[in-house]
Amino acid sequence: MTFTLTSNDISDGGVLPDAQVKAKGDASPHLSWSGAPEGTKSYAVTGYDPDAPTGSGFWHWTVANIPSDVSELATGAGSPGGHLPMAAVQGRTDYGQAGFGGAAPPPGHGPHRYIFTVFAVDVERLEVTADDSGAVFGFNLHFHTLAKASITATYEDTGEG
Repeated sequence: MTFTLTSNDISDGGVLPDAQVKAKGDASPHLSWSGAPEGTKSYAVTGYDPDAPTGSGFWHWTVANIPSDVSELATGAGSPGGHLPMAAVQGRTDYGQAGFGGAAPPPGHGPHRYIFTVFAVDVERLEVTADDSGAVFGFNLHFHTLAKASITATYEDTGEG
């Protein structure tokens, strides 16, 4: 069985809905996954924009330590007031705080890709905290990922309001 990721909110290759745009909705997207490989002990989620004009992209969301019996996050789970599993930890985004931060590319900069990835992890707990950056989450995931599945959507601020 192949590890797959689906969403009721975003579609692979589609345009990111207003609900996931910082100035319009700022809600983390619904994500649902299936087909995790044997040995999966937890999951992690990242939301990343590789096209941000930073030289290193922009982390919009990092979550780790999602229990292995969870296979779905509701819309808004990573947003203020959202409901993540008790053991889950959200890391610091490039906005400077933990939790989901929606798309906000510079106007007129062209379309940006927003890559949402779920990782099947071989340990119950990654040693990460709410103060850790996307790079620290990524470093830990590098050594503990059994499989991953992604959805990529685009968004562009044309500056036309």
